[in-house]
Amino acid sequence: MPAPVKHMSPDLVLTTVNAPYSQHLDALELVGFLLDHSAAKTVPGHMSSFFGEVKPELQLEFASMFGISKPQLVAAARSFATYSGQPYPLAK
Repeated sequence: MPAPVKHMSPDLVLTTVNAPYSQHLDALELVGFLLDHSAAKTVPGHMSSFFGEVKPELQLEFASMFGISKPQLVAAARSFATYSGQPYPLAK
């Protein structure tokens, strides 16, 4: 019998992204900010937490769950890295 496939829960990502902030994003809000690079600048702490504290593998899995391709996610990481001046693994 094959081993069950484990899938990441969006809650794991959201807990990390939202932990330090009073404003909590839901999964669809985070997806929106990943797709709208200008809007992402309105929640810089959340985006920094996503790109800097969530493991890249989990970032990719989260994005995939919501139809965001790897090139789209890399573009978001690069855009936010340029804005914030911070190096993020997916932005390289």
